[in-house]
Amino acid sequence: MLAVTEKINPDTTDIDVQNGEQIARLINNEDFKIAQAVQKIIPQIGKAIEEISIRLRNGGRMAYFGSGTSGRIGVLDASEMPPTYGVPPTLIQAFISGGEEAIRFAVENAEDREDMAIEDFNTFNPTHNDIVVAVSASGNPQYTCKILELARAKNVLTIAVTSNPEAKFKPFADIFLCSEVGPEAVSGSSRMKSGTAQKMILNMLSTGAMVRFCKTYHNYMIDVQIHNQKLRERGIRYISEITRVDSQTAAQTLDIAQNVKTACVMLIKNCDKPTAEKLLTDNEGILRKII
Repeated sequence: MLAVTEKINPDTTDIDVQNGEQIARLINNEDFKIAQAVQKIIPQIGKAIEEISIRLRNGGRMAYFGSGTSGRIGVLDASEMPPTYGVPPTLIQAFISGGEEAIRFAVENAEDREDMAIEDFNTFNPTHNDIVVAVSASGNPQYTCKILELARAKNVLTIAVTSNPEAKFKPFADIFLCSEVGPEAVSGSSRMKSGTAQKMILNMLSTGAMVRFCKTYHNYMIDVQIHNQKLRERGIRYISEITRVDSQTAAQTLDIAQNVKTACVMLIKNCDKPTAEKLLTDNEGILRKII
């Protein structure tokens, strides 16, 4: 059976004879369908967030596995976690069939290589506390099917992200996240609607898990790493708004603390850095428990 991601879209059959603005409108009309498709599976996404956060709190890790566009989206999402939430890069990982080269260039037949799946799965080496997320527009490539099959055999939580309700890897998924966005504006170009839906879903999974993992205070990225001037200014603003001090005081405290969360505790509790760090350690790093 032909995957829905490969079917012809009846609303864009004349896209090749349109001018630039008309092409953009056709694509934009299709894009409106993406958020609606994702909205329909919010309960399943919510369940996935809860299951992921439980395992992360118990010392687990999460890994995305995909090919081509799907693999690159996984790499993008995972790579943003350490600077955004101050977590180690091992907590949320990403594997793309074909390896590092496939991030930038197409690696022929990589999605059909079960041996690559076995190698990547063994590299991640998941235990019962870990999470395996397979990402694929069609859900049919042998790489992602094998990944979920291997994970299921080890009693690892499996999550499948796809746009095809008849995906071959569906039987191996504990949680099946299928955003039915319909055929692409350009037939088979799953980097478009399907890719955007995947990015939206992975945003929710990783962000939701980090929020439940207590890596935010209100909606502040309280564990943001201060690696450049923009992030330093953001950190100063967070400290100033949370503790209600002026920017100069916030900046001076950040220079001492070298950490946004620690600086907030120092100011709220009027204490030195070692005392603030101990308070954070004693309260599992959860700022709300302290202030």
